[in-house]
Amino acid sequence: MTLKILFFGITQDLVGNHELEMNVEKPISVTELKEILFKQFPNLLRFPNFEIAVNEQYVDKNTVLNNLDVVAIIPPVSGG
Repeated sequence: MTLKILFFGITQDLVGNHELEMNVEKPISVTELKEILFKQFPNLLRFPNFEIAVNEQYVDKNTVLNNLDVVAIIPPVSGG
């Protein structure tokens, strides 16, 4: 199963890339994806509360990812 992962804002700086392809053996949840990303990119632990969008829709931690999903990693935003 192949996922396309897009990183935005500070998360792009923390992983050193704007996008990557990830291959996983079976469908995984958003929670499982975050665990994989934290292991692969420990710097992401500085912002563990980033949001996840799948195919341009915000999703919760229990959402199961499917083959060829596009997953966006969106850091917390602040405004003023």
